Amino acid sequence: MSGLVLHSMWRATAPYRVRIGLNLKGLDYDYASVDLVGGEGRREPYLAKNRQGLVPTLETADGPLTQSLAILEWLEETHPEPPLLPETPQERQIVRAMAEIIACDIHPLNNLRVLQALSRMGHPFGAEDQTKWIHGWIAAGFDALEPMIARHGQGFAFGAAPGMADCCLVPQVYSAHRYGLDLAPYPAIRAVAARAAEQPAFAAAHPDRQPDTTPGAR
Repeated sequence: MSGLVLHSMWRATAPYRVRIGLNLKGLDYDYASVDLVGGEGRREPYLAKNRQGLVPTLETADGPLTQSLAILEWLEETHPEPPLLPETPQERQIVRAMAEIIACDIHPLNNLRVLQALSRMGHPFGAEDQTKWIHGWIAAGFDALEPMIARHGQGFAFGAAPGMADCCLVPQVYSAHRYGLDLAPYPAIRAVAARAAEQPAFAAAHPDRQPDTTPGAR
């Protein structure tokens, strides 16, 4: 056992962020699948680890950790090399703002719980109106991120090395592709995603390479 256990679901973007962060830090971990679609997250014994019934949960020697951005910050504090955040407070604020546009403003409106709620309200999975909902929120966030990355990126979202913003951006680009959003208006975002795809830490974290991946699932 590595000492770290990541409770994850292959295509969920929040644990995808943490997988990238763990890989960038060079940390080994064991993978524990959680079937969110089947409701496993809302039942014991998983609820004892994460009272929200969400992923990720990272089990550590100090106990279970939840919330992807908080876990990435913990990784940065406990394993500072290589860094996920730049040196100055101003630069760190920019990177955190990029990450939070995704984790706080895009993703919560398009996660499984919200899409299930929309379905119960008469907007089912795969319907045009639900797809427009998803596209609208991703596009709103990407509209803000694109000029930030164009200004501050030098191969990655901020600077020439991958960091916290990329941990969040690459999974959100995956989600955008999954839901068929046209990314032509976002050349800076597309360039970062293409660069990241060449890096082993990102490639190993991809949903298609997880032990619980479901080929052909949407």
